[in-house]
Amino acid sequence: MATYKLPQKIAARQHEITADFLAIIDRHLTDLLEERVTEMYEIRDIASEMNIHPTHLSNTIKLTTGQSPCYFFERKIMDIARTMLHDNQQTIATIAATLTFDPSNFTKFFKRFQGVTPKQYRESVLAADRQKTELLTI
Repeated sequence: MATYKLPQKIAARQHEITADFLAIIDRHLTDLLEERVTEMYEIRDIASEMNIHPTHLSNTIKLTTGQSPCYFFERKIMDIARTMLHDNQQTIATIAATLTFDPSNFTKFFKRFQGVTPKQYRESVLAADRQKTELLTI
């Protein structure tokens, strides 16, 4: 059976779309954290900004990375959430609101990816920090 070789120009465009997608996610999440925007982007919003169809964007990301676009968005949101939970000055509800979740949905989202609730995660981080401090003072 004959195999079809993807033209170089098309392959390069797929990688360009993927890179642009990841850059837009990073920029959007920075804007969200710095309160320049108040709504979380959806795939259709990113596709619109890139002037391509959402299905084409999703298919291209899946083809070039093996992962869905949501995977990258969720992974970056989780990275931000874990970092924010290290700061005991912000309540979990405040962190949830910053990331455009209501507290209940944030807890479900976080637990699905981390395996523990945000409160349990924060408590484990704080306990580990206390333990490190105690070891350093000995």
